[in-house]
Amino acid sequence: MGAVTSTMAAKFAFFPPSPPSYQVEMDESSGKLMMVEVGTRENVDVLKLDTKRGNQVVAVYFKNPAASLTLLYSHGNAADLGQMFDLFNELSLHLRVNLMGYDYSGYGQSSGKPTEQNTYADIEAAYRCLEERYGVKEEDIILYGQSVGSGPTLDLAARLMKLRAVVLHSPIASGLRVMYPVKRTYWFDIYKNVDKMPMVNCPVLVIHGTADDVVDWSHGKQLWDLCKENYEPLWVKGGNHCDLELYPQYIKHLKKFISAIERSSHLRNGSVPVTDQAGNPRKSTDCREISRPNMDQRQKFRKNIEQREKTRLSTDCREKSRTSTDRRERSRKSVDCPDKENYVSDHPEKARNSIDRFGDMIRSVRLCNIDCFKPTSAAL
Repeated sequence: MGAVTSTMAAKFAFFPPSPPSYQVEMDESSGKLMMVEVGTRENVDVLKLDTKRGNQVVAVYFKNPAASLTLLYSHGNAADLGQMFDLFNELSLHLRVNLMGYDYSGYGQSSGKPTEQNTYADIEAAYRCLEERYGVKEEDIILYGQSVGSGPTLDLAARLMKLRAVVLHSPIASGLRVMYPVKRTYWFDIYKNVDKMPMVNCPVLVIHGTADDVVDWSHGKQLWDLCKENYEPLWVKGGNHCDLELYPQYIKHLKKFISAIERSSHLRNGSVPVTDQAGNPRKSTDCREISRPNMDQRQKFRKNIEQREKTRLSTDCREKSRTSTDRRERSRKSVDCPDKENYVSDHPEKARNSIDRFGDMIRSVRLCNIDCFKPTSAAL
């Protein structure tokens, strides 16, 4: 059964760039590995990690001297480290975190073939490297999974009891649910995130575009509903599967989340939910912010809901070409984002200040194959 599942996964879930966007060579002067055609940075380590399934995967580690947290990033299904390199660098700088990214088996210069089980072993190797080589504690790690990367991310998160937080970017409820509207989990399904989500014990941020035509927005909403400790989500209005980084709210909301996580106690034990206590991240480390009265938040929540509902009809102008998504949104008003700020209606080009450089850089990177997860004749 496992072999059948892995075969199914490989046919529709994995699109490694061919040829790879980078090569790995040894720098004779320093004795360190370097990524050819990508460039070198003093704060970046290039690594080769052995997995328990006998493969060797390439990883990169971005060091930020101001960081107290480390992000372990699992990328989407049609990218490799060479294409993600600049994004990783920008995220490390903007979020003030250390960041490790890795290529799945069969991606980039990683050996082996991409399968569901191999991706689980790949992320374990990266996590083990953070602990053993860099001395990073479990409680200081944030797992970040984009699209198919939500699979290995949630598989590992469900087994780590002291994990600091999880970010799910355009996640899938399961592989089969992407293609068919099934209501239950079958044995041959892959990346059964919907079953693993309730086992995650840390704060979870979900980011999803409302116009995602590859992995429907309902996947992100379903996973968010299953969280034990869900953080205020970001539903990007008009956002598709591969362009969320272009919206100013993407990096702004991530900053708020990281700031809230940094202020939260290491010994939460599920008793202190992580919320966005301050509108401006990193302005203060005052621990009193954590205990802000919940009543104020509920009142603001109600006001924002009322304001958003009044303006909803005037802000939907893209709906003619997305009728199926529109029906879903109109029939599920009650599950929209509680904060007006997070329901983005601006075009990506309106990014401002420090976000401009972030958005401009992202435009030059092809992060995903837009046809990913769409069944082909060869896969059926």
